[in-house]
Amino acid sequence: MSEARPPYPPFTRETALRKVRAAEDAWNTRDPHRVATAYTPDSTWRNRDTFLRGHEEIITFLTRKWERELDYALRKSLWGFHENRIAVRFQYECHDTAGQWWRSYGNEMWEFDEHGLMRSREASINDVTITETERRIHGSRTEDEHEVELPLR
Repeated sequence: MSEARPPYPPFTRETALRKVRAAEDAWNTRDPHRVATAYTPDSTWRNRDTFLRGHEEIITFLTRKWERELDYALRKSLWGFHENRIAVRFQYECHDTAGQWWRSYGNEMWEFDEHGLMRSREASINDVTITETERRIHGSRTEDEHEVELPLR
């Protein structure tokens, strides 16, 4: 069993925001092993058209993702919460090996177990090309950037 991950459900606005911030911080490390520890050992994912189950598949998926998506930087925003579920909107930017920059927009639905581990993640994501000068996400957030929403365009 993975370590417990407070805060635990049922979530309040404050604890849901802490979960979202912790997820954003972990994903911005681009460390697949660290990210996987927030999920149950048998966690199920849908990421775009890919379906995964368990830590090994999550780690393999994230390793490949961050080999392709260079200089990846992410922002997540709380959309809603209820009991053991959280909905998130996000944007991330990265570039490919040819130097093309991308901004990806998405929504996630999360479900947690009683230990605060995510047992289910569903993500719908769309990508748009951007130029390097259009970038607005540069690394992890600074403390004064928390709770700042990114515009859609």
